[in-house]
Amino acid sequence: MPLQSPMIGNPAQFEALGNRLGFRVVENTPDKLRLLWQGARFPAFLCLGMAVLLLGVSIPIVQAVLLRGFVGPAGSLWYFPLMNLVLFGISIFLITQRRSIEICTSSRNLTLRRQSLYRSIVLKVNFDEISKVRLSNDQINSGFAVGGSTAAQTFAVPALRLVVANGANVLLDRGSFKKLAEIGNLVSERMATLLEVDTQMPELVLQRELRERLN
Repeated sequence: MPLQSPMIGNPAQFEALGNRLGFRVVENTPDKLRLLWQGARFPAFLCLGMAVLLLGVSIPIVQAVLLRGFVGPAGSLWYFPLMNLVLFGISIFLITQRRSIEICTSSRNLTLRRQSLYRSIVLKVNFDEISKVRLSNDQINSGFAVGGSTAAQTFAVPALRLVVANGANVLLDRGSFKKLAEIGNLVSERMATLLEVDTQMPELVLQRELRERLN
């Protein structure tokens, strides 16, 4: 009997603050299932658009500073070019954010990748180490609580997690119950493992959607 390789990587590095990721299937063959999530596009292009607009102000300021130094009106506006650089940096960082889930039947491995501009993180788990795929609720801090402006408040968000035999669990995706159920079925069928769904989940999700409509 071949020895199974131990899990490689740290599950904690694949947690997320947001209440939604949203993977999509990009490859589905008999040997491989691959799902992909790309970073927040709207904030990235918003920052990029603002940076491009600010170039009309920043370029003349840089030219004036190079000619006269920080003396005069242009010198007091040095923060505009700096703001430009920060906005460009944020947009590039957000655009390069990417996560992927790869399930290879022949090697019996599930590989998670998390990539950004400055690093790439990999977690690899053998099928034999996986006990089940679980669809349940995560308690997520509200945006105000994360910002520190109010007392900590949490709300339930559907989450798909991989439960490993040693008791650890890895976040796969967050989003709508229906979408996660579809992805959960694909993942669990490909690995021939159990998909466990919290029996209270549909009721809790409907209650939260109703509260959002009423508010």
